[in-house]
Amino acid sequence: MPALADPAEVRLHLVAAAKAGTALSYSELLERLGYGFSRPKMRALCALLGEVDAQGGARGEPELAVLVVRQSDGLPGQGWWVAGGGRSRGYKGPWEGPEARRFVARVQAETFGWWQSQGGTGGDGDPG
Repeated sequence: MPALADPAEVRLHLVAAAKAGTALSYSELLERLGYGFSRPKMRALCALLGEVDAQGGARGEPELAVLVVRQSDGLPGQGWWVAGGGRSRGYKGPWEGPEARRFVARVQAETFGWWQSQGGTGGDGDPG
């Protein structure tokens, strides 16, 4: 089965969202990649998000997967909590509700601030 999208393309959408200070729902990001929402597509997207963050982390960039959230409550899905930013930051609270929203908002603010401070940095991370 071919890959859902090139990780570099996914990264470009997420960097643009970070610079704009906004999160994207799974369905919004899938739409930008040319797909309708489905559970299999969402799972494939989640795997890509892990790859994007691994590559970005190697460059010293903050994670971007935290910007992809459920439309229903504005929070990342289970994979982010288990394999991504929740666990890696030692968060042991609930994955839903006000405490989770406060935690995610802090992580998103870090990502927004870092990317917004990059000024003329292009989507590839090199000064533009």
